Order: sequence, then C-alpha cells, then structure tokens
Amino acid sequence: MSVPTTARTVRCPSCGGSSVYSPDNPFRPFCSERCKNLDFGAWASEAYRVPAAPPPEDRPAPAAE
Repeated sequence: MSVPTTARTVRCPSCGGSSVYSPDNPFRPFCSERCKNLDFGAWASEAYRVPAAPPPEDRPAPAAE
C-alpha cells in the first residue's frame, strides 16, 4: 500500500522565497540552482562557522605523537 505524498511549500534557506519540497525539485530545499550554488559557495569558503572561544594562553598545547 503506497501512501500518497503531497508537495509541501517551504521557505528557501538562501533567498527566503517559496520552494517546493518534493522529489520533482532537484534543488530542494532551495528554490533554484542559483540559490543552491550560493549556499554551497558560502559553505565551501567557510562563511558558515560556529563561534568558539579561543583556548587559554596558559594551557600547554597537546603533545604531538
């Protein structure tokens, strides 16, 4: 028994526009190839980073093995 699937409309993470989230959209969750490539370029250039505190200066660095 197959379950019918309906396409959902989601917000494109790149431009904020509408995007069809279904197998018919090869760029999902993005609305277009352009938005997908812009996001990939930002990821590849390390624009997406998690903020972290710098290590304390007084702690010795781990020994290399």
